Amino acid sequence: MPLGIYISVPFCRTKCSYCNFASDVFSRAVFEKYVDRVCADIENARQTATRMGGQFDPSVDSIYLGGGTPTLMEATQLERIFAAIRSNFEVERNAEITVECAPGTLTDVGLESLLRCGVNRVSLGVQSLVDQEAAAVGRLHKRTIVLADIDRLRASGITNINVDLIAGLPHQTAQSWEYSLAETVATNVPHVSVYMLEVDEDSRLGRELLAGGTRYHAHSVPDEEAMTDFYLAACGSMNAAKIEQYEISNFAREGFKSGHNLKYWKRQPYLGFGVDAHSMLLSSAPDLDAVRLAPSDSLEQYVSGADPQRTPVTREAAMEENFFLGLRLNQGVNLADLALRFGHEAMGRTNAVIRELIECELMERDEDFIRLTSRGRLLSNEVFERFMVAESVVR
Repeated sequence: MPLGIYISVPFCRTKCSYCNFASDVFSRAVFEKYVDRVCADIENARQTATRMGGQFDPSVDSIYLGGGTPTLMEATQLERIFAAIRSNFEVERNAEITVECAPGTLTDVGLESLLRCGVNRVSLGVQSLVDQEAAAVGRLHKRTIVLADIDRLRASGITNINVDLIAGLPHQTAQSWEYSLAETVATNVPHVSVYMLEVDEDSRLGRELLAGGTRYHAHSVPDEEAMTDFYLAACGSMNAAKIEQYEISNFAREGFKSGHNLKYWKRQPYLGFGVDAHSMLLSSAPDLDAVRLAPSDSLEQYVSGADPQRTPVTREAAMEENFFLGLRLNQGVNLADLALRFGHEAMGRTNAVIRELIECELMERDEDFIRLTSRGRLLSNEVFERFMVAESVVR
């Protein structure tokens, strides 16, 4: 099965207050050392996969550069990474090749470099098309820059464009959120991702919210009920515009679903390179389903050459993953396929949980498929936990 390749680029112009990723503002002097290490890892990918007990297939049908802001790198650095990929893997002719871009960072030289590298999809980290909301969380762009970047991408021939939005930013109201949604629809982009603001200790804004403080505009963050309303409004707006929901946070026009992200949700193999870039490979050992690899989330440790952490995935754990990843998709999980793979006895342990979730109207069943209801998507974490508990009880 062809691999997906993910490259993590942890460099930012500024650290957004809501961000809980392993990215930050670093000196450009670090960029070259980082690219050296990423390219070395790409060159050693086959040996690493074998050493860690994973199957290795050199064919690749998706590449995704995320961050951080990959478009902050020099054109030569970006091209070195792509050259390393193409020298060590067999990139399929119609592979989906995505690069994340913060609006306003895409120079003419950078855009030309993307085209030389074969990039055919760009994901714009917009978050809000209301300037006050974007500025409140540290975004450096304005609405006019977003629209200009979309026009420039299309003029260059890159028409497969995603726009990221966040529901729950400081100062956001029902009216301002509707404005962002309407402006996004008006751009006619074929893919939109809508995320609800995460409140946790891994971001400055999240810590301030948990502490009940006012820094980072925390006192202006909408409450949980409002965020839920915003999410539902997004589902309605996107579906009405034929940008149809296919995953909890993702919407696409016909033919524009994210092939790379579908690999994660369908548990297809992928390799990650860079800080905190995880991998999942099918296991070469008969008693395991897969192996997951996690490099350090520290730039210093990663560049120093630290080995990734290896986590074996048992068949029981793999079945869990099929539920809580597959249920993110609107099409849901095919129980007949899982029974063939894991056995009817193993599947039987989940029957009571499935019945209970259907009775609670969090899930629905259509012949062999189970899927989340609209209410189930809002409470998805609770649904996923029920399947994890069901498995742990019988171990």
